[in-house]
Amino acid sequence: MDAPELLHKRLLGMVSKTMAMSNHVDDLPSYEELPVVDGTDLRHAWDVFDPASGLGTLHHLTPGRRLDALASAREGRTIGLGLPLGEPLVPPFGRVGLRHEVYPANGFSWGDRLDGLDLQASTQWDGLLHVQHREAGFYGGHPGPPADAPHLGIDAWGRSGIVGRGVLVDVGAWLEAQGPYDALERRAVSPDDLLAAVRAQGTEILPGDVLCVRLGWYAAFRTLSVEDARTVMTRPVGAGLAAGPATAAFLWDERVAAVACDNVTVEVQPGDKADGFLHHRLLTMLGMPLGELFDFEELARSCRERGRWDFLFVSVPLNLPGGVGSPGNAVAVV
Repeated sequence: MDAPELLHKRLLGMVSKTMAMSNHVDDLPSYEELPVVDGTDLRHAWDVFDPASGLGTLHHLTPGRRLDALASAREGRTIGLGLPLGEPLVPPFGRVGLRHEVYPANGFSWGDRLDGLDLQASTQWDGLLHVQHREAGFYGGHPGPPADAPHLGIDAWGRSGIVGRGVLVDVGAWLEAQGPYDALERRAVSPDDLLAAVRAQGTEILPGDVLCVRLGWYAAFRTLSVEDARTVMTRPVGAGLAAGPATAAFLWDERVAAVACDNVTVEVQPGDKADGFLHHRLLTMLGMPLGELFDFEELARSCRERGRWDFLFVSVPLNLPGGVGSPGNAVAVV
């Protein structure tokens, strides 16, 4: 028996010891049992987890579930999930592009300076201080400004890390198999679409998973001219998760710890006022981290070749006190 196989057997043994603790049916409320913010259709989970921790649904990443996740790494090979910090060359929503300077620090060493580093201009996590509901405030019902709620800063995620079982749902490939599909055209991906893609892959979503959704958006965006890219980034358009309450209910009831997509907004663009704003439903109300502009192309190829769609997901956001967002700093260990 070679070393990787022996290690995997040991990990499976660890999983069997922790399975009862980590994957039991928890006693958390269902989405329909969560209270509704007055005057809205938004259900909130502000009283479900300790709001002072700033972790939100990352509470699903229990020690037992992290141990379970180790068994999803079978080859010990890592795949980066982040774009270069300078990509996309046209940052979204008019954000500032990165300027990188290498300078002589002294007579024998060199240093780096970054100017104009917008933490949400490339692969990124939207933190709990990113989106504020006009009446309800930030996660936990805190009114603004962000400086008044430092416990909701991205540093809480930086200290804990986002480490658990990742599962890639290649919705883009599944939609292509159903007929004509263009990721740069508006397409609202429903929970039924997600489940159909999961079943087609022969995998499942488990409590505490980091749900990685490949739409094929960035792969399509990369083919655009600079002029067309600038148009798309000014007013983003394309496939994304449906913004209505059914999506929030699905993700909450599946006990998803975090969601990462390869598009610029996670949710479908342009939005529809009738459906609402998924960022409010997930970030502000449920405390669920949202990852944007993740690079899932190599990971999708690897998963397809291996016939396995789960992996160890490792991301360490910046330990930036009071931060609103962070580069993804993520890898998959397959």
